[in-house]
Amino acid sequence: MAEECTHNCSTCGSNCKSKDLRATLREGSCVKKVIGVVSGKGGVGKSLVTALLASKMRKAGFKTAVLDADITGPSIPTSFGVSDQKATGDKTGTIYPVKTETGIQLMSMNFLLEKETDPVLWRGPVIAGAVKQFWTDVEWRDVDFMFVDMPPGTGDVPLTVFQSLPVDGIVVVSSPQQLVRVIVEKAVKMANMMKVPIVGLVENMSYVKCPHCNEEIKVFGESNINGIAKDYGIPVLARIPMSEDISKAIDEGDVERLDADFLDAAVDLIKAI
Repeated sequence: MAEECTHNCSTCGSNCKSKDLRATLREGSCVKKVIGVVSGKGGVGKSLVTALLASKMRKAGFKTAVLDADITGPSIPTSFGVSDQKATGDKTGTIYPVKTETGIQLMSMNFLLEKETDPVLWRGPVIAGAVKQFWTDVEWRDVDFMFVDMPPGTGDVPLTVFQSLPVDGIVVVSSPQQLVRVIVEKAVKMANMMKVPIVGLVENMSYVKCPHCNEEIKVFGESNINGIAKDYGIPVLARIPMSEDISKAIDEGDVERLDADFLDAAVDLIKAI
């Protein structure tokens, strides 16, 4: 690859397009399937979906892991109640992931910081390099499904993940607002350009259920997700409600106790990959 690679192969004169750019796992590691969880913007619940999918697949009997690629804004440790733990390593440079109560393997930048509130003041290429190291330097033990919680947008980190990791599919997370349609389309188009399969769409904050009559109240108005799904020929995997139980479980680091039956269809499709 050219020393000053722009990652735009269509304008590159170097003869490297046929090379496999994927990074190699550490000796002794095994990850069978990799699922990216992406969104075009922040605040739509991408980390929530990542944590719920990893927990649901674990309950289904699979060994799961989460690679938290949101280096500057990690929230995975808090969701699983392990924000006070640290990743350990040895003289060979191997990093050992933190394990949750049910055995989900986690790697996040917060496990390497002295305090979880310490900011990570790095530029894009350094952040992308750290994500790649989470794949190459961590000992991932017998993982059936790894979920990669990516930062919002279509920048350095998603590009690094798509090029360096053997991504088997992505789940695109959105919310009901009209503005999100444009953002979702950017994420979908990026996946298509990178030839990464799209498992489907998940809409978060889709509605609130009335505690008295059980009616679905659409706080943000009518959803656009069905139209997006139809336009791109991809399925809607789930519509996640706004729920006090979900918020409380995340805040208390108890995401693994949630049933999240609204993600059953997503789990079935991921199993079939």
